[in-house]
Amino acid sequence: MNRTDFTIHRGPSLVLIVAAATVTALGLSAVYLAEEGVPFRSSIEFRAMVIFTATVLGISASFRLGRFMGDQFLYPVIALLAGFGLINAIRLQADLQEVRGFQIAIGERQLAYLVVGFLLMWAVAVFFPDPTFLANWRYSVLFAGILLLGVTAVIGTAVNGARLWITIGGVQIQSAEVVKVALVVFLAAYLSENEQLIGSSWKVGWLDLPPIPYLAPMGVMWGLCLVALVMLNDLGTALLFFLLFLVMLYVASGRSSYVLLGLVAFVAGAVLAYYLFDRVQLRIQNWIDPWQHPYSGGYQQIQSDYAISSGGLFGAGPGNGQPWQIPEVQTDYVVAVIGEEWGLIGIVTLLGLYAVLTARGMLISMRASDAFLRLLAVGLTASLAIQALVILGGVFRLLPLTGVTTPFVSYGGSSLLVSFGVAGLLLRISDISERRTRGIPGV
Repeated sequence: MNRTDFTIHRGPSLVLIVAAATVTALGLSAVYLAEEGVPFRSSIEFRAMVIFTATVLGISASFRLGRFMGDQFLYPVIALLAGFGLINAIRLQADLQEVRGFQIAIGERQLAYLVVGFLLMWAVAVFFPDPTFLANWRYSVLFAGILLLGVTAVIGTAVNGARLWITIGGVQIQSAEVVKVALVVFLAAYLSENEQLIGSSWKVGWLDLPPIPYLAPMGVMWGLCLVALVMLNDLGTALLFFLLFLVMLYVASGRSSYVLLGLVAFVAGAVLAYYLFDRVQLRIQNWIDPWQHPYSGGYQQIQSDYAISSGGLFGAGPGNGQPWQIPEVQTDYVVAVIGEEWGLIGIVTLLGLYAVLTARGMLISMRASDAFLRLLAVGLTASLAIQALVILGGVFRLLPLTGVTTPFVSYGGSSLLVSFGVAGLLLRISDISERRTRGIPGV
């Protein structure tokens, strides 16, 4: 490949990353204009604009100079999603501190998390070895994840009845986010090794059933994860894991009957969980009719509905809404901020970004050089897409609300870093596949 070919190959990324940085800078400027508390150069908006722009452009330049050959559209999409999250966190910081006495400077923390996250993504995309070695460590990876969930169940920090975090030296780690990646690695390795056998089936009447002997070990491992999650009372992540399992099984087998069986099992499990867990009953009731408990369980949903509906087509403008009315707005309901201040256009843009992210991830999977990398890319992409789908469905009352975060947009540390790590792995897989296709050394 000559220099001209490489320049053409790298062309779109630079234009799109500049566009992502520009949109973020304009959003931060709009937030500053809505507040105007200090001179611009002394404001957090200005510092965030400079640091964010330097980070995303610096990484783009590094990719270009290092002749990185990964996907050209994934990184700009992630940068723009992260920009949305940064704008919202900085916009919320002053209001949450003033109205609620919030002690955490979430805007400054989000900026720090993003810088570390982008550097993590870059390091994984450039320096991580060929991920196929993970297939040989699949059981070790999964058992380590299950052990992490077990430790969280014993010594984890409980919030609203759910044990989600391990606190180490003042730093909180959401263990389920790490285990999600471990589960994807295990499923990709097991399914790729037994892909042809799992694709076969035996009939009971009109129904195709999977070969039990080959699915049993995988089902046991997956079941252990779900049991641990139930012990933690983190049912939102359990739903994420279940759907992730179904997606990867369908891609490996190509049989829709497996998905049908999984959906039947899901409905049965949902009914059982409804009668076993009070939190599930409350979430279902608030999903159906939040006005049953307008000042307690349904308060969040009602305030979110008001915020989104008040945004209209164009929104109130960054910094001009009242999102602090929504409890936990920086995590569960960050999409409501976009709906109120960016309007329907902002919501559609967010949905479009997740759609492009999913499409590019699946394209990376299709171009992968072997079965394990193909399924690994599918699982990593699905983990982000399903997570976004579940939380967006909850905010818009298409699904009961769960406690998962909005990838790259919600405030948070471990969730954000894991999402960037997943993006780095996708970029690494696409770089390896492209180099092997072109016969270029370096893998």
